Amino acid sequence: MRPCFSLLWITLALPGLWAAEPVDWLWVGRYVITMDAQRRVFEDGAVAVRGERIVAVGPRAELQRRFRPRQRLGGPNRLIAPGLVNAHTHAAMSLLRGIAADLRLQDWLERYIFPAEAKLVRADFVRWGTRLACLEMALGGITTYADMYYFEEVVAEATAEAGLRGVLGETILQFPAPDAATPEEALAYTERFLRRFRGHPLIVAAVAPHALYTNRDETLQAARDLADRYDAPLLIHLAETRQEREEILARRKATPVAVLDSLGVLRGRTLAAHAVWVDESDLRILQARRVAVAHCPSSNMKLASGIAPVMRMVELGIAVGLGTDGPAGSNDDLSLFEEMDLAAKLQKVATGNPEALPAARVLEMATIQGARALGLDQHIGSLEAGKRADVISVRLDAPHATPLYDPVSQLVYALKSTDVEDVMVNGRLLVRGRRMLTLNPDEVLARAAQFSASVREAVKPLR
Repeated sequence: MRPCFSLLWITLALPGLWAAEPVDWLWVGRYVITMDAQRRVFEDGAVAVRGERIVAVGPRAELQRRFRPRQRLGGPNRLIAPGLVNAHTHAAMSLLRGIAADLRLQDWLERYIFPAEAKLVRADFVRWGTRLACLEMALGGITTYADMYYFEEVVAEATAEAGLRGVLGETILQFPAPDAATPEEALAYTERFLRRFRGHPLIVAAVAPHALYTNRDETLQAARDLADRYDAPLLIHLAETRQEREEILARRKATPVAVLDSLGVLRGRTLAAHAVWVDESDLRILQARRVAVAHCPSSNMKLASGIAPVMRMVELGIAVGLGTDGPAGSNDDLSLFEEMDLAAKLQKVATGNPEALPAARVLEMATIQGARALGLDQHIGSLEAGKRADVISVRLDAPHATPLYDPVSQLVYALKSTDVEDVMVNGRLLVRGRRMLTLNPDEVLARAAQFSASVREAVKPLR
């Protein structure tokens, strides 16, 4: 009878086993922060991933019944969250980290950065600088970033190699740049870049006129036309400093935002970095044109540029993401955890209201609103079935993570980029147990050290 009983039990149990759907990964955590429309947080939750996409999010017990995973990630002392979105940086400038500190923007740019870049920046410099930045960003939970630099085709190659997602803008300047002697050459380079990466699964090629004050009107308009022809985003620095605003007001009798609008530059997909010195009229223009803003609190503080009116932008429904800016003096690291913490606290001290920009809202800026600012919110920025599998796990067992009462507040105010444990982009695991899988960290750090010698020599005469 015993063999018959065992056979009967197996026969009854097998249909349940067969019914479980196969998936590639099951992420489990003490908390799963979804950032979906309801902003659901699952305690003892899970995320199922098949191929490049999320197939289900919910309670762990339910997903373990429904799915048969090939591999598991996370654990009881992990928080699972969407990958973070860095809405503005200059990745390759990681090789210029710290070359000029404690300066105002114009001094920093004109006395140090532009001259140093003219001497140093070549395709190989950009490749290794981007690899270094991708290594830092991935280890810190950043899965998508918006970039503005030179040799952006090389930036795209290095980003795709690392497995990160990028909205990457080729810089256009009126004066000679490392990869283009004229703005016409820069526009031609940009068009080749747009063609090459059209439809890429990870790379969105963009047009990036540096700023109003570094380009003529006709160049800005040509950049807008080029972006529109390829349905590409336009990335630009805007209203970053008081000096920029006052000089343009004096010369053109209008604010930087109003000037760009009058030129038609804001009439299309646009991501404006900084937007610190903007008034109500400017904000209404940004709202009407659906211009997104990349808020960079560390950079704005370090360069003494000011405090952007983020609360008013949010009230007006403007898509506001968080950016680190570049790591070469305007910010010396690429930590979005730091930016979340500072963004919230800056608005509180600026408004005198501790309820300004609460943790839940600032986390939106680092995830779903950052994705919206980049035009990617239908694909990333939240953990939802059907979206791309851009997922991170964060350790909860460090002293600064204990005890834990509110996972969203803890993520914004207490946890650090070094707490990130695992990182996935587009269903591909990039970091496991804080080990980068797609780049060779030792090689990247060694090459960065080699470049540092030439950087020192280039910067010495500038000091």
